[in-house]
Amino acid sequence: MAMSYNVRFWEIRERPGRSSRFQVRWTVNGREKSESFGAVGLAESRRAKLMTTAREGEPFDEHTGLPASELRAIKQRTTWYDLAHEYLDQRWDRTPGNTRRTLADAFATITPALVHPGATYPQPRVMRRALYSWAFNKNAWDRELTDDWRKALDWIRRNSLPVSALAEVDVLRRALDAMCRKLDGTPAAAKTARRKRAALNEVLNTAVEKGYFVKNPLNGIRWNAPAVNEEVDPAAVPNPVQVGRLLAAVGRLRGRGPHLEAFFGCMYYAAMRPAEVIYLQREQCHLPQTGWGMLNLSRGVVTSGKEWTDDGAAHEVHSLKRRAANATRPVPIPPQFVHVLLAHIERFEAGPDGRVFRNETGNYVDPAAYGTTWARARESALTPTEYASGLAKRPYDLRHAGISFWLYSGVDPAECARRAGQSIQVLFRHYAKFLDGVQEQSNILIEQSMQQWDQISNGPPPVG
Repeated sequence: MAMSYNVRFWEIRERPGRSSRFQVRWTVNGREKSESFGAVGLAESRRAKLMTTAREGEPFDEHTGLPASELRAIKQRTTWYDLAHEYLDQRWDRTPGNTRRTLADAFATITPALVHPGATYPQPRVMRRALYSWAFNKNAWDRELTDDWRKALDWIRRNSLPVSALAEVDVLRRALDAMCRKLDGTPAAAKTARRKRAALNEVLNTAVEKGYFVKNPLNGIRWNAPAVNEEVDPAAVPNPVQVGRLLAAVGRLRGRGPHLEAFFGCMYYAAMRPAEVIYLQREQCHLPQTGWGMLNLSRGVVTSGKEWTDDGAAHEVHSLKRRAANATRPVPIPPQFVHVLLAHIERFEAGPDGRVFRNETGNYVDPAAYGTTWARARESALTPTEYASGLAKRPYDLRHAGISFWLYSGVDPAECARRAGQSIQVLFRHYAKFLDGVQEQSNILIEQSMQQWDQISNGPPPVG
């Protein structure tokens, strides 16, 4: 927060035809500021007050244009609810729908915990829905509030703690503890809790920028975040024979099964994320009649929900995960899968927009639909023991299977990470158990080479 004593005032400007026609104008260190009023008397009073404050030697804030005393008063009145609401408002236009929904979920969890001691709203589910679906969803702000939502939000405005209270450790711990529980009191998923903490951290970083804190109060709190087991379980990863049985079972299913056989194949042979498969375009596919092919990935389709997008569509097209907007990722595919894709395109053809996979109406493949198909394929392809073990329980396990097979085959981990579209650090964190086997295999090869050179050094020189 930059303060300055370099304050200059202009005459009141009149703007005919506007409801607030009288404008008070001034500059703070060269930055123009203004406030508008409906009556000239109000404008003159405001200008006189600001000029008196400046003559008395009070600094003005360069960002807001307000005197330090007014800024302090505003900060004392600003609540956590106000801060979170303003943060979401400012970030909304540059945030994709899925992230908007994630932020709303986090703030709807945190906000009821940051209220005055002893305050509890009698209908927590109503409060949750009002916060998630209206208060923290900018798309809903022009809709009329229901009576029960209005009562809930009026209550939260009255009882939300001032931002300054968040400097207290006990207050922040209440928010952190709330992240670890669902509305019914049961433990929340570890990844969910960590995601909500990240949202809280971002808002508090913004509060530091606005001058509410000297440093982020979260930084000094020792919080035992819920443990997240990020390692892929080998018991859930199918081997190539099992994958073959599963894909064949998909192809035999009635309805959407034949269309999804190559869809699931992309997740295994190219280790593609479902969003990347849904978007896959014919022009991205280099499919020769012989030899290896190439899929040049560039986008993914994410289901955000029509309530969270600007155009009211349920889906959004995003750049590749954690990549620049125009980044691409070429992934080689083996000859046997090249033939599968070629056969798929010949049979079903690409859609008008070039997409290789689509539903019966030509729209995006829905996760619920392909999830149902996968569940049916597991029932028909797996033995009772395999099925009960949770083998390939989720379609995403095909991606894990593809990456683990690359590692098992001796592909360099850095190349595996590049093809999978993730960092080498993430690869090592997720596939540690598979990498153990790769390391053991590498150790054997190194030991064999050392033994060969030992024989050479102890025996006659090699011929030739």
